Amino acid sequence: MIKILLVDDHPAVGEGSKLMIEKEEDMKVTIVESPGMAIDILHDEHFSLMLFDLRMKGMNGIELTKHVRSIGQTAPVLIYTGHEVGPYFNTLMEAGVSGFISKTSSREELIQAIRYGVDGKAVVPASLLRQLRKMEVRIEETEITSSTEEQQEISINSKEQEILIEVAKGKSNKEIASLFYNSPRTIEYNLTDIFKKLQVKTRAEAVLKSKQWGIIPEEAK
Repeated sequence: MIKILLVDDHPAVGEGSKLMIEKEEDMKVTIVESPGMAIDILHDEHFSLMLFDLRMKGMNGIELTKHVRSIGQTAPVLIYTGHEVGPYFNTLMEAGVSGFISKTSSREELIQAIRYGVDGKAVVPASLLRQLRKMEVRIEETEITSSTEEQQEISINSKEQEILIEVAKGKSNKEIASLFYNSPRTIEYNLTDIFKKLQVKTRAEAVLKSKQWGIIPEEAK
């Protein structure tokens, strides 16, 4: 029997998903409506696979994944969400997530994702793969001076790229810090490094230059 723990703070979504999944004779779903309840259960019980919503009150799917890994739970975790996960992909993978499945997916797609996850296969939709950038973006800018030609290489890592996407959305340092589980001061240090690399002085300049150089999408906002 494939035992599944579904953590979702929307009861209707949880019950609907349970009904879809349990049409499979070899699958049994336990639903909990809060990360705290999930942690309590996981101290005493093990599951074949866990489905976590990304955004929940008190603790989101990233933090919950980190916590269950810290208490020795090794079962695959799939993020089951209706939100875009591209900007948080690296953070989710570092937390120990095995894959992603959208709440808008068909029953067949959900069941397939669960079976793949149980078999130890990564579950990443093609639409998400198209969104992902290389782990590191390198930009070469050629500057022409009056007498010499200087070439400058800018290296923006994946976390800096994700921070820039959030800056483009108008998020404050405090809001960005909550997404990455850092302090606002850490985000401030990150932005200082980014500004130096891009040779800019303001957030608006950083966003504009990042879009011009293809570091973040033009539509990022």
